[in-house]
Amino acid sequence: MLRYTLMRLGIFAGCLVVVWGLVYSGLAPRGLGDSNGMWIIMLALVISAPISFVVLRKERDRASVGIVQRVDRMKANLDANRSQEDSVDDTAQAQGQAS
Repeated sequence: MLRYTLMRLGIFAGCLVVVWGLVYSGLAPRGLGDSNGMWIIMLALVISAPISFVVLRKERDRASVGIVQRVDRMKANLDANRSQEDSVDDTAQAQGQAS
């Protein structure tokens, strides 16, 4: 997951540099008033999102498999804990009824 995040940040940083260069060279429009920095960041986000979606498909699939495995492991641990609590509760109830 960290690898995917770093790759995504790298693509964004690359787009940010390109957009910054285009805006300051006059090839892309500047923002209104003092919003130039925000304009550059927003434009870089809009451009980097579809690039990341296409380029990082395999890495995203690999990260999602890792997340699914982690969730399944956590569910199994919860079920094991729940069954232990149920058996302890059943034992306590049986001892309470026997008294």
